[in-house]
Amino acid sequence: MIMNWMKLIPGSRTRRIVWAVLILLLCMAPLFMTPFRLGLFTKFIALAILAVGLDLIWGYGGILSLGHGVFFGLGAYAIAMYLKLEASGSSIPDFMSWSGINALPFFWEPFRYFPVAFLLGILIPAALALILGYFTFRNRIVGVYFTILTQALVMIVVTLFVGKQEWTGGTNGLTGYRDIFGFAFQDSGTKIALYFITLAALIIAYLLCRYIVNSRAGQVLEASRDGENRVRFLGYDPSRFKTFAFTVSGALAGLSGMLFVLQVGIISPSMMGIVPSIEMVLWVALGGRGTLIGAIIGAVVLNAAKTGISEAYPEGWLLVLGGLFVAVVVLMPSGLTGLWNRIVRIFYRQGGSEHAVIRKEG
Repeated sequence: MIMNWMKLIPGSRTRRIVWAVLILLLCMAPLFMTPFRLGLFTKFIALAILAVGLDLIWGYGGILSLGHGVFFGLGAYAIAMYLKLEASGSSIPDFMSWSGINALPFFWEPFRYFPVAFLLGILIPAALALILGYFTFRNRIVGVYFTILTQALVMIVVTLFVGKQEWTGGTNGLTGYRDIFGFAFQDSGTKIALYFITLAALIIAYLLCRYIVNSRAGQVLEASRDGENRVRFLGYDPSRFKTFAFTVSGALAGLSGMLFVLQVGIISPSMMGIVPSIEMVLWVALGGRGTLIGAIIGAVVLNAAKTGISEAYPEGWLLVLGGLFVAVVVLMPSGLTGLWNRIVRIFYRQGGSEHAVIRKEG
């Protein structure tokens, strides 16, 4: 069984060994990171789960979504509702009392139970992605029109969450929870446990997307990206494969949102708006779309840079973000992974030429 999953890792046996060593180093990260830095790194790899799902639809399906902040936010709110109810005890959440509500709304009741909240944090974003994908791809709404539609979805959902303050906490969002199952989020042991849970979730998400890409469904999805009419001519319905990939991507975004909340302790409508959704696309573009691993690299590198630059120059991050976007589009259309592959090809080409000269002289 393990060997079957190892086959999903791209490359030769040597490259698989490199992957195994990398995973081993990641498992050793708590040994040489402070609790604060470990928490930040855990947040980065939680966001990388969303990037992998976004790369599945954009890199392999040609579906550019600027609305993944919605799926991320729905998953985050699902687990935050559970944590808020746990922190409130027998009473209703504080922001509801401030808004004049005396009884817990009926749709909050299922979130009293962690298994239900966890499943809904995945199923609600997946269901929304399924519905949106079914009606748009079935009616052949693709390209820039689909991208605009996802932006409109973000505006609608954010406006709804801000307007219904008595249900969602409004612009303040949901916060004020400090533990889960009795374990405080600030304890080093809790941080280490959440790190390994998040790392395992990222590995599973990567292997799942790699399995889909290597399957027949992934081949049809990639073929639809390059020539949708030709795929229809061969007897396949591209809308079904696109809807499936979009649903998986939405579910992974919801999972990412839940793990994110466990690290930062807050979720608000501003975290699911248009700007965060554009940043998510930039993660994949910077790392290299159509590679999966590039999405992980882009998410970790860009968020780490965002944190570092924000600490030193709080006002300079947006300028750096705009500069990176221009640099990726103009100078690195294939992202960091594409740049690395070009360097490797040049290195091996030069090495091969030197060996040929040596053989000829010998």
